[in-house]
Amino acid sequence: MRNVDVKEIIGAVKEMCISSNYNLGKDVLDAFEKSKRSEESSVGRGIIENLIKNAEIAKNNQVPMCQDTGMAVVFVELGQEVQIIGGNITEAINEGVRQGYKEGYLRNSVVEDPLIRKNTGDNTPAIIYYDIVPGNKIKITISPKGFGSENMSKTRMLKPSDGIKGVEDFVVETVSQAGPNPCPPIVVGVGVGGTLDKAVYLAKKALLRPIGNHSNLEHIKKIEKSLLDKINNLGIGPQGLGGNTTALAVNIEVFATHIAGLPVAVNINCHASRHEERII
Repeated sequence: MRNVDVKEIIGAVKEMCISSNYNLGKDVLDAFEKSKRSEESSVGRGIIENLIKNAEIAKNNQVPMCQDTGMAVVFVELGQEVQIIGGNITEAINEGVRQGYKEGYLRNSVVEDPLIRKNTGDNTPAIIYYDIVPGNKIKITISPKGFGSENMSKTRMLKPSDGIKGVEDFVVETVSQAGPNPCPPIVVGVGVGGTLDKAVYLAKKALLRPIGNHSNLEHIKKIEKSLLDKINNLGIGPQGLGGNTTALAVNIEVFATHIAGLPVAVNINCHASRHEERII
């Protein structure tokens, strides 16, 4: 067994909360540059150029790239040969979020009760998913999720007979109805299979995949490419002002499901597709 003190977890989470809000990933920036060259609309190209400038300003001045610094969504791959010492891992992650949002001057956007709406004042609690894996390491991935895009996400229980066409139609319908609201160009995460809740989890996790990295399943890779073309032909464009760059990527994750069902979830991310990972 390998001991990991919660202090390491707190420090890593704190740093990731700040860094992911200040520094846009290379995969997103590369996608911006590619889209700038292929965007047919002059207005759209101008918007993409401004998004690139915005990311540069945020990085150079170490300030948030967006006023919505998100709700912290944390994915933890916990090695089964790791023993957490010095405290509780969930409490440590929340303390890291608490410190990161305070020290990084990041907006507190979490309310303690969905109906009473009183702000917690420190952006906790985080949404945390655990996966027990082999080994003696801890992999932590943080994705600050803004709600302009989160609010445009949907799930649907399709019939097995709806098949691939049903899945594609639902994804395109969801993006079309979202229009400019999620601040395109967007990244579209799609989860297919499992149960209702598993499909939503898969869609969220799909957003972590670097832009340009397709599924290693050939039939899913084909659907990802087909959907990206269909979405970019909707004409929504950058910030909803027209063009052929509505989405930067469509990432699909799948899981086994029941013979009677075909659960599908779509989780949309805005152009600020923020996520960062550390291995402890």
